[in-house]
Amino acid sequence: MSSVFSKFSNGLWRENPVLVLMLGMCPTLAVSSSAKNAFGMGVATTFVLAGSNLVISLCRKVIPAQVRIPCYIVIIATFVTIVEQLMQAYAPAELNQMLGIFIPLIVVNCIVLGRAEAFASKNGPFLSLLDGLGMGCGFTLALMALGAVRELIAAGTIFELQIIPNWQGILLLKMPTGAFIVLAFFLAGMNLLKMRKCRKEGRAYEPPEELNCRTCSICKISRQ
Repeated sequence: MSSVFSKFSNGLWRENPVLVLMLGMCPTLAVSSSAKNAFGMGVATTFVLAGSNLVISLCRKVIPAQVRIPCYIVIIATFVTIVEQLMQAYAPAELNQMLGIFIPLIVVNCIVLGRAEAFASKNGPFLSLLDGLGMGCGFTLALMALGAVRELIAAGTIFELQIIPNWQGILLLKMPTGAFIVLAFFLAGMNLLKMRKCRKEGRAYEPPEELNCRTCSICKISRQ
């Protein structure tokens, strides 16, 4: 039972797609201007992740390896079309307008295709469904946290409910630049937590290889 729960909880924290794996940055930065938009995008992506993971896992033994990626994309696109049609039928028009092109672009979201290739194609339907739900919920929570902070600072509201009366607002947080700033603080907080955990366990914190100074040449370039 604990292993089953861990498959779901991985996406919430240890392998959070946004805050740990740094995947899906385009919709993360583009639609997290408010908690409402972030929630809508997160729910849509979670539905596609869970559904495509389940179907790909069920079909993994009959899909030829040579054409597996095109087959995965067709399955993912089917679920994206279902989500798009459902949103146009039942979601508020304002939300549809704000999310716009980012709903169809879920087809090429690296989180969805990445979980299909890395997990669903190698595991059973139940675990694949849990993995999709966990990754989707982790993506949704990260987007909502970013959206709530940006919306609160920019307008003094969360989910369009006034939290800070007579708040003048910092409109920079509504702009794409604000998304980068808030995400940077979130990532810094995640790294700080990891460093403290390593110290408590008596280990030295090793940053991801792609963020390690040994593999970076920016400082050398700036001196030229």
